[in-house]
This record gives sequence, structure tokens and C-alpha cells, in this order.
Amino acid sequence: MFPAATGSSAPAAAVLCGLAGWVPSRVVTNAHLARRLDTDDAWIRSRTGIRQRHVIDPGQATSDLAVEAGRRALASAGTDRVDAVIVATTTPDRPCPATAPTVAARLGLAGVAAFDIGAVCTGFVYGLASAAGLIAAGVAERVLLVGADTYSTIVDPLDRANAIVFGDGAGAVVLRAGHADEPGAVGHFDLGSDGAHEDLITVAAGGSRQRSRPGEPGREERHFAMRGKEVYRHAVTRMAQSARATLDRAGRKTDDVDLFVPHQANLRILHSVADDLGLPRERCAAHVESVGNTGAASIPLALADAAVRQAVRPGDRLLLTAFGGGLTWGSCLLTWPTLPRLERTTS
Repeated sequence: MFPAATGSSAPAAAVLCGLAGWVPSRVVTNAHLARRLDTDDAWIRSRTGIRQRHVIDPGQATSDLAVEAGRRALASAGTDRVDAVIVATTTPDRPCPATAPTVAARLGLAGVAAFDIGAVCTGFVYGLASAAGLIAAGVAERVLLVGADTYSTIVDPLDRANAIVFGDGAGAVVLRAGHADEPGAVGHFDLGSDGAHEDLITVAAGGSRQRSRPGEPGREERHFAMRGKEVYRHAVTRMAQSARATLDRAGRKTDDVDLFVPHQANLRILHSVADDLGLPRERCAAHVESVGNTGAASIPLALADAAVRQAVRPGDRLLLTAFGGGLTWGSCLLTWPTLPRLERTTS
């Protein structure tokens, strides 16, 4: 296991005790996209490794996916009560209020602390750190953390560069207070940001910057925009650096990692980061082929997929790392616990 804090005065550690994923039932294959975009299945796969993604139906929202993933995570943990709900998302139901209180209420958790985290694709790792902080401070005994995004609501369906990459989904974990030396404990963290590059990944419209200007936003401003080549370079560099920093803080090496779980941006980025770290690609969790890039949901969905396939065993040492708009990045360590057999992530 990763090294643990010692001494009776050590704060409580956050321990993973429940996990679930959920994606909408509607599937969009590469063949579907080829009908409206100047592309084909071979081109998409060669650049992204993605063959399909799931998208919500008209009228659905991020909270719908978050509630289902949250419900399943609570069932996995064998509990119906938590003290806080955190939702990491870039696509909240509304700019105001936050989505987390809605999710909490719909799960029968009205009255608990609930808030959103906006760190784009790094949101789940930031959420883990926030949940661990609540538990260490004694504010919460149990926390439900959900990563949920519906990128189909912000990506231009005619944008060839981005429409092929993103999908919708949600993944959730329940964390409880425990000891840093037990399976399931979430360990050392590394978090960072660089707002000087805020323009690399944006949705320009909808915030105070755009709303304070006269005139209506154009089509491009209302949709997700990403400067792919520059993002690729930053993503590989930042995730590898963050992963190394986390291992260094734990006094560990890459050889100690049984499963590497990066944000599922695209297969090229996953493999490039693994290669940079000197990790065999077979130790890199890859779920992007069947769901695409699901933003803040991608790491918990990849964890759920690994659990369903029994590709991870109790006691395995996991390294999680992510990169997203902001720019933001983050990594953490996790020792895998014993969990009940998970449900499939679709109906």
C-alpha cells in the first residue's frame, strides 16, 4: 500500500467505499457522425481511439445523469445517507443555482452540504481533494462525489474537431472517514493551474464577461472551443509532471503503480502520458473507446469500467491524473478497496 500517516492524532482519511457509473442509452457511433461531418470511422479512430459515445435525449440535463450515478454509488456503499454532496461539472443545469443541491434533494439528501466544482476535466480529482478535506476537518463523515458532464449541450454538432471527441456521462464515488493505511484510502495529492492559458479551452458566452458587453453572442461564442494542438502538448506535459510530483510526495516510483487511470481525453494522450512516465500501456486504464471524453465523469467511469471487468483487485495501487481547461491539472493516489460487484453503466 502507499505510505500512510501515523499516530493517533492523524486526521481521518477519505476512504472509497462506493462506486458507480452511468451513461445515457443513446449511442452515437462514428458512422453516425460521418453522415454529417467530413470524416469517417478510420479517421476518427486513428486520431482519438474513439468508436462511439453516449449522448442525452432532448430535455435531459446533467443532474439526471448525476442522480442516477449517485443513486448507484450510494447503493454500492450500502448507505442512503451522506453529509455532503459535491458535483464536479462544466455543464451545470443552469448558471445559477449550483447543480449539487438539486442532485442532493432528488436523492433524498435535502439539508446536507452541497456544492459544485468547476475545474473542467480535472474536476473529479479536485473533488476528491475537497471531499478528503471535508472528512479530515471533521465536517463530514461521508461524502458523495459525482463527476457529471453533458458536453453534447455545449459542443457544436458541426464542429468536426470536437464533435468526434466528447460524450455525456456521470460517475460517482462515496467516501467515508477511515484510516490512511486501509484499502480504499485516497492518498497524496498534487493540484495546479495556469490561468494565463485560459483561452485554450473555453465557452465564451454565458458568463459575466460576455453578458457585460452589448449585443448577443454569436454561434461560436455559445459553443465549446479548444485549440487542440496546444492542448495536447500541455495535457501530456502537465499530467506527467503532476503524476511524478504525486509519486514523489508518497516516496513511490512508477513501478509501484498497478493501474494508471488518467483523464480519458483521447487514446493518443493517454498513451503519450503513460509512455512519458515509463508505464506499460497495458497498465493504463482506457475506457475512452466506448464513451468518448466525458469530462469530469471520465475518471470515475474508467474506474467503474475497470471494476466491472475485474481489471483491478483489492490492494492494487492506483495513480489518477487529469488535465482540463483553466488550465487545471491534478493527480492523486488510491489503494483499491473491496467493493460489491458493480452494475453496468447503461440501462
